[in-house]
Amino acid sequence: MRIAVGGFQHETNTFAPTRADYAAFESGGGWPPLTFGDAIAPRLEGANIPAAGAIGALHAAGHATVGLAWGAASPSAQVTKDAFERIGGAIVSRLADAGPVDGVYLDLHGAMVADHLDDGEGELLARVRRVVGPQVPVVASLDLHANVTRAMVAASDGMVAYRTYPHVDMAETGTRAARMLLDLIRRGKPLAKSVRTLDFLTGIPSQCTTIEPGRRLYALLERLEREHDTVLSFTPGFPMADFPECGMAVFGMGAEEARVQVAVAALRQAVADAEGEFRMELYAPDDAVRRAMKRGAPGAPVVLADTQDNPGAGGNGDTTGLLASLLTHDAPGSVLGLLVDPASAKRAHEIGERQSGRFRLGEISGVPGHVPLDGEFTVERLADGKFTCTGPMFHGFRMDLGPMALIRRGNVRVVLASVKCQAADQAMFRHVGVEPRESRILALKSSVHFRADFEPIAREVLVVAAPGPAKADPSMFTWTRLRPGLRLRPLGPAFAPAA
Repeated sequence: MRIAVGGFQHETNTFAPTRADYAAFESGGGWPPLTFGDAIAPRLEGANIPAAGAIGALHAAGHATVGLAWGAASPSAQVTKDAFERIGGAIVSRLADAGPVDGVYLDLHGAMVADHLDDGEGELLARVRRVVGPQVPVVASLDLHANVTRAMVAASDGMVAYRTYPHVDMAETGTRAARMLLDLIRRGKPLAKSVRTLDFLTGIPSQCTTIEPGRRLYALLERLEREHDTVLSFTPGFPMADFPECGMAVFGMGAEEARVQVAVAALRQAVADAEGEFRMELYAPDDAVRRAMKRGAPGAPVVLADTQDNPGAGGNGDTTGLLASLLTHDAPGSVLGLLVDPASAKRAHEIGERQSGRFRLGEISGVPGHVPLDGEFTVERLADGKFTCTGPMFHGFRMDLGPMALIRRGNVRVVLASVKCQAADQAMFRHVGVEPRESRILALKSSVHFRADFEPIAREVLVVAAPGPAKADPSMFTWTRLRPGLRLRPLGPAFAPAA
């Protein structure tokens, strides 16, 4: 069979300072760059990416894939109209030019908002459906943080979402989506569907599946799936997109409608019952640093998650609130990364290793009230930013983060990068000569993905609420367009539109 394969991934924080233009997808920002046609399969091969898993499964089953377009960019504010129409347009036009296909697989995120569209995935799926007609199955894989919409459900024959956060199962999810697509083709008739939403938002740090309640809920998902012969997904949502269908959802697909309905209802109820468990303790920067100084040690560092400047949730990785606290306390054995500041990385390369100079670090997004951190630092190590990740989340990703540097003031070291990417792999630190395990404090610009590679070496993890655009508590945002009655945090106040 001939299976068309494409992908368009973006997680949109409508409160973030910077939009995703076409160039952001061309560079990828830690993801592979925008790729077309037959080059997609070799470009993604071996990486923990959904499309790589799907393509591998389809080829292993003896089928041919027709590459359309595949692109991803770091989370940010809205995708520009130009970027959406050029990339989405390439997927649709190449699909039309490909001639008859037996099925379509799309590697999507599920939380894309464009300048001109609230629901990027729903629109893309609808355009694909218009090309192939009602008889050709269309299946998509989704991120765990998808905001699942009515349009996405209506235009697709099947959807499956990640089940881990950190997302160590991205390629595995692509494989599951490919198997669902092949099953649909063999069946020759659609699956029954059921979707149920939840009535509250929760911050992304509490959506982690290595802690409760996520760990228990996803174990229940797999049990219900077996009991009811239903493919289930639970998407806690991306609570930073201000549009009416932002939120959590449980959905399922299967051969028997009654069993699908029962499975989805049971999982939805379990999530609702666990609402209070999604609340999470957040530390102020100074409190977190003081605790980490007491408890961190070489071989058992304390990890400080600088969650509100997470580049994986729309931050630019350039705020300095947590860094300022580390410097104030001159925290022994501490390292912060990745601070995304191309100008400072360039200056470090101009100064040279083992030389000192004045830097104005970070705060390049122009957030009102934020100014760069000014001071004297010594350059310890320079690097070109090209390396391959080794951790469970980004395994096989070939990074190109531009000029990188390790600089120091007192006991505090800072890893500078030139391209936006969250600190979720130990290779990012080893590339500039830092062995993470030997540090006492690791301050990471990430919310949860770091846990896959860093939690095994950490004494403890503290989630820090330093200033940044990716709020850990959704009620901190100024919402205007949510559906009325949606609680803005677990057991918190409900959204009411302004008069």
